[in-house]
Amino acid sequence: MPLPQTVEIEPAGDAIGAVIWLHGLGADGHDFEPIVPELRLPGSMPLRFVFPHAPVRPVTLNGGMKMRAWYDIFSLDRSGRQDEQGIRESATSLVKLIEREGDRGIGSDRIVVAGFSQGGAIAMHGALRYTPKLAGLMSLSSWLPLGDAFASEVIDNPGSQSRDLPVFMAHGTFDPVLPIAMGRESNNALQSAGYQVEWNEYPMAHAVCPEEIRDIRNWLLSVFAPAQP
Repeated sequence: MPLPQTVEIEPAGDAIGAVIWLHGLGADGHDFEPIVPELRLPGSMPLRFVFPHAPVRPVTLNGGMKMRAWYDIFSLDRSGRQDEQGIRESATSLVKLIEREGDRGIGSDRIVVAGFSQGGAIAMHGALRYTPKLAGLMSLSSWLPLGDAFASEVIDNPGSQSRDLPVFMAHGTFDPVLPIAMGRESNNALQSAGYQVEWNEYPMAHAVCPEEIRDIRNWLLSVFAPAQP
């Protein structure tokens, strides 16, 4: 897949790190753009925010309607068939975005990979299989796809992402789209693989709330603080 088009927010000074943030099904790269000022990050921590657009494709669950999607969805059955090809292709696009940041002077150890819902699934899939050390992984109202391959590709793979990777996961307790049980199961899978996850639950649906934005801010501050001059 070609490098996705992106919406980007540059800091006032030279960036010391980057956050690559993937949107959910049917949205686009502008979806989380308004959250950046709400994070109220200090000027001493200049971060570049990169919001890629998913490709437009037919989505089976929505009657074949074309929309921006990181992969096709066949059903909401957790044990049902998954679009493995689409998931892996989008994860490859994510890696290309990480590598582009390297070309722009931001090493992988100063890059947070983030995503909401379907974008969070790609963030988790891609980041956990990426070998160079990342700064962090953030998954919001999402789940871990391709569970059958998780043991061989992550748990038993010495080339998978470092176990000291900071991980932030959050989910709404009233989520009707991706029930919180899916998030909890994904959290348990990561912890069983040796990752230390900061797990958060909020009384909300399939969304982002002010308390969550506050916690994301604090987590980003903790992740990038060592990188400050």
